[in-house]
Amino acid sequence: MSVSARVKKGMEVGSWIRRMFEEGIAMKKRFGAENVYDLSLGNPCLEPPPEFFRELKRLANHPKAGMHGYMENAGYPETRAAIAEQLTKETGIKLSYSDIIMSVGAAGAINVALKTILDPGDEVIVFIPWFVDYFNYIENHDGVVRPVPTDEHFMPRLDLLEAAIGPRTKAVLIDSPNNPTGAVYSAETLRGMSEILRKKEAQFGNDIFIVSDEPYKKIIYDGLKYPSPLNFHRHSIIATSHSKDLSVPGERIGYVALHPEANQHDDMIKGFVFCLRTLGFINAPALMQNVVRHLQGVSIDVSWYQRHRDFIYGNLKRIGYEVNKPQGAFYIFPKCPIKDDVAFVHELQQDSHVLTVPGVAFGTPGYFRLVYCVDDRTLEASMPGLEKAARKHGLS
Repeated sequence: MSVSARVKKGMEVGSWIRRMFEEGIAMKKRFGAENVYDLSLGNPCLEPPPEFFRELKRLANHPKAGMHGYMENAGYPETRAAIAEQLTKETGIKLSYSDIIMSVGAAGAINVALKTILDPGDEVIVFIPWFVDYFNYIENHDGVVRPVPTDEHFMPRLDLLEAAIGPRTKAVLIDSPNNPTGAVYSAETLRGMSEILRKKEAQFGNDIFIVSDEPYKKIIYDGLKYPSPLNFHRHSIIATSHSKDLSVPGERIGYVALHPEANQHDDMIKGFVFCLRTLGFINAPALMQNVVRHLQGVSIDVSWYQRHRDFIYGNLKRIGYEVNKPQGAFYIFPKCPIKDDVAFVHELQQDSHVLTVPGVAFGTPGYFRLVYCVDDRTLEASMPGLEKAARKHGLS
């Protein structure tokens, strides 16, 4: 067999989003791009903010010698220091450049963190619905996935979390604002989670990490504030990127941040650097490190996404879908009007050329995910197809 069993399994679990995206490309060629409404892939249509282009132009016009060469694997100290300064402002916890490692996007950051902390058989708790690739990331590093359900609002069930923690639990991987639901974990939730983890650390004599995937933390609505795990649990690892807040997902620039009071802090940081190399990343992109150094307080216009959130949520509710209002990110996760979410997604695709992703991809059958990081025309033109499907299945 040419392809390993592990990779085949991973391909089955993690291929839904890309599959729908690729089907969308084929459909656009067949029916015309203006007649296909792709709400399947979280690829921001907003351009980066003006500050990004100014900084890029400045570097192009005034290049520094060696700026496209290797740097130390952890990244430029100046960039890491700028990130540490921003995190210090946000959390009130004093971080320094020695707490930061530059990474190849949030995905690279998560994999570096997991590879550093996991021994074969160690368990990672993930709340369902989860981001589609978490399962593969954990298994890539010989970890065991322990899925834990959330409540009707997609918030962590702390009683189930406590019951799921055992002597091999090494981490809880969280995603807030959440993909696919848009849920934002409250300070009270993180406080309760941290209390449980500290109790279990004492019981089992092991450090249990919160690994926080945070690419959407600046995309939050209705005046909500983002509570950082750093403020609640000293064994916290932040894994994030600028893909969404600067709208540069193709540039693959992110970082790993470790709480400065974590046990064996210096060894952990050395482990991150080692794993950055052994995973084949070597270092984060040099040019983007230089660009984002001066953009730590900058982000895209969140009001644009909030307007789209309000539009799609209001229309789905009007049509009759059962759906929670997203608090952040740019995803919405309605309940399907029929039990078979895969069949429903295919029906939308075939009947109305509306592309979405079935809930089974996120470990939650019976739901489907739509993105609203698309242009106004695509979002508005997708509504008749969603309404047609709802009427067909009896939604009022």
